[in-house]
Amino acid sequence: MKYLLQRLAFYLVTAWAAITINFLIPRLMPGDPVQSLIARYQGQLDTSAIASLKALFGLDKKQSIWEQYTDYWSHLLHGDLGMSFTFFPTPVSEVISQALPWTLALVGITTLISFFLGTGIGVFTGWRRGSWMDGLLPVTTFISAIPYFWLGLIAISLFAVKWPLFPFEGGYDNSLVPAFDWPFISSALYHGVLPGVTIVLSAVAGWILGMRNMMVTVSSEDYVMVAQAKGLSERRVMFGYAARNAILPNVSGFALSLGLIVGGTLLVEMVFNYPGIGFQLLQGVGAKDYPLMQGIFLIITLSVLVANLLADVLYMVLDPRTRREA
Repeated sequence: MKYLLQRLAFYLVTAWAAITINFLIPRLMPGDPVQSLIARYQGQLDTSAIASLKALFGLDKKQSIWEQYTDYWSHLLHGDLGMSFTFFPTPVSEVISQALPWTLALVGITTLISFFLGTGIGVFTGWRRGSWMDGLLPVTTFISAIPYFWLGLIAISLFAVKWPLFPFEGGYDNSLVPAFDWPFISSALYHGVLPGVTIVLSAVAGWILGMRNMMVTVSSEDYVMVAQAKGLSERRVMFGYAARNAILPNVSGFALSLGLIVGGTLLVEMVFNYPGIGFQLLQGVGAKDYPLMQGIFLIITLSVLVANLLADVLYMVLDPRTRREA
């Protein structure tokens, strides 16, 4: 319990520091988002409304940076992330709530598939090193070096242009209205095949290599040799002794991957024009949309911290050495 409380205190301090940095960075960026907003709505917004817009968006120079900081925390604690410049006058929380499910569905499912598939293959490859499965290592090494977006471009060129089997952009058929019915769900799944396969192919190789190398290292440890000398079954030794300890580094990497799910795979969403939160972040950066950037950064930061806290808890379960009270 003492270890868990220490980790919780550490993550609370880290969250405060991250939120503070999240507040400062957009305000240090050059440019004026209000002028960008007026330029985008040419002729539709009166230039005399500049002062009102700056006051509305919290950019009024009459407020000191400390007053802006305290106001930011006040709004944040009330769940108010502000109003988006890019999608004015839509609130940031509504913009994020519309994009977040798409990212969670695409990147979340593909991350889970790539982790469990890559870890499973890595366990067998490392335990039975020297077999034909080691022949997959050069292929996985090559694939892991290819960026997401490059695989996406190749997939579009082959399976959307040369052989039009799948759509090359969008999250669903534009003729459908988003709803929890089979036509819309099937359309979303159909549009998610190419970006999903792209992410899995690029990510699974890293999990295979990492798990395979750890299994090779762990399989020569004394406790594994003792378990084999006791006459335990190969399956029990492989999973109960070797894989249980070899998976610890992958758990940390998986926790980071879970946290970064919320951030999405920005370049993949750009290539496939997928309506995820990463694409919304790109638009927010281009428009100097402080509230939208802060809202997305906040969600990403908190998700990473929560994922790492869960990883620490899982470490205590898998590795008794982390239980300091023992």
